[in-house]
Amino acid sequence: MSIPDQSTQIQLVARPEGWPTHENFRTVVVDLPDLGPDEVRVVNDYVSVDPYMRGRMNDVKSYIAPFALDATMDGGAVGHVVASTSDTVPVGAVVSHNQGWRDVAQGPAARFRVVEEAPGLPRSALLGILGMTGLTAYVGLGEIARLSMGDTVFVSGAAGAVGTAVGQIARRKGAARVIGSAGSAEKVALLTERYGFDAAINYKDGPIREQLAEVVGEDGVDVYFDNVGGDHLEAALDVMNRFGRVAVCGAIAGYNDTDRTPGPDNLMNIVSRSLTLRGFTLGDHFSAQPAFEADMRRWVAEGRIVHDETVVEGIDHAVDAFLSMLEGGNTGKMVVKTS
Repeated sequence: MSIPDQSTQIQLVARPEGWPTHENFRTVVVDLPDLGPDEVRVVNDYVSVDPYMRGRMNDVKSYIAPFALDATMDGGAVGHVVASTSDTVPVGAVVSHNQGWRDVAQGPAARFRVVEEAPGLPRSALLGILGMTGLTAYVGLGEIARLSMGDTVFVSGAAGAVGTAVGQIARRKGAARVIGSAGSAEKVALLTERYGFDAAINYKDGPIREQLAEVVGEDGVDVYFDNVGGDHLEAALDVMNRFGRVAVCGAIAGYNDTDRTPGPDNLMNIVSRSLTLRGFTLGDHFSAQPAFEADMRRWVAEGRIVHDETVVEGIDHAVDAFLSMLEGGNTGKMVVKTS
């Protein structure tokens, strides 16, 4: 087996104003240095493109540093070790790490986590349902929204990677009713026919505020898992039950806005209904990973969780995958197959 000595990488060269375009990125080929002590070289099998990466393209203060200009971006990836000077991360090991947006990664062994593959699932599942995507859903429902048996749950962006996991985990954890929103008739059908949602809404069919109120009826919503923000958050606040909980995971509706988006006009419901709204980022909750992996691997093995992904071939098409994901072109997890 030949060991690659170059890496094809994607760099950010201009900060987007509004929707990103191909002109904001460039592809470079980098010569890799010889391995130093306790280092590894990894051929990435899959790299992840995720909504949060759009925020990192802006030069603003956030929970994570913005991408630097004229530098290779990073993000989740899974691959196999092809060269190693490490005693703990040997050649042949499957590893997850944060050196995405490239086909070959290299660095200190401590930055690469040896992972166990799941029988019957592609390696890419370690980025999706068995990786950070699934863990985000698990933490948001459990630690943030404190899901209880019998709760009614509403999920926005429900046909995406996190959303499909949220709906299924909610069902496994005893939710009485799960409702989702998505942006096409095809995705709405998938939510109810494949992912086990009780009801689903196409937000493009009309105002989400009106549609959600009609679907929810008098029962109300106990838990809202928010991936979208904007009008979806406003709609949820209308139908939340007293002591309802909102886990704020993302706000993709506003990621590409150039002007400030007006906030919901019904924020007083937070007071009058004693609601809890809590945002979270996964970096504060890795202590939940052992419990998550035990539960999720069992559910997957038992066939109680289904896993879908949208795969784009080739590191040269990573930007295409990212832009498509922002426009809702994926069902389930969007990944780029790089090897």
